[in-house]
Amino acid sequence: MSEFIIVDKLQKIDEDIHRNQLNYHTKRVLISKEFTFDAAHHLHNYEGKCKNLHGHTYRVVLGLSGYTDERGLVIDFGDIKAIWKQKIEIHLDHRYLNETLPPMNTTAENIVVWIYEKLTEALHDEQRYNGARVEFIRLYETPTSYAEARREWMEVE
Repeated sequence: MSEFIIVDKLQKIDEDIHRNQLNYHTKRVLISKEFTFDAAHHLHNYEGKCKNLHGHTYRVVLGLSGYTDERGLVIDFGDIKAIWKQKIEIHLDHRYLNETLPPMNTTAENIVVWIYEKLTEALHDEQRYNGARVEFIRLYETPTSYAEARREWMEVE
């Protein structure tokens, strides 16, 4: 078992570490952030329970990649949260999805592509993140069922 050690001296920028050492590499890195939201919907042209109005606690996983800046960050997790809250979640959380999303059947497969497009648009509008792009969006409709949109599928097809 290792011994508990209290730091003797807190590292200081420009004394103990130089600014040009903050970014360790020049590789593309994937970062991810998860959110949940509650929403109601129903499906059209569907025979089963989901044809009736019902709700889910959705879980969404956002996967973004990019190159690190001079601090060693691709994009601050707080910035991802702000984009989610301001550009995407306002259309989803505690909403009736059939009303707040563009005309579509509100399947997980359709919603995940809409989220992908909104996040891609928001990153494009920002233009301050070095090569940042959406790699994938995974939308869980239940704890064991999800739909996923991936960059390679969205760009090719």
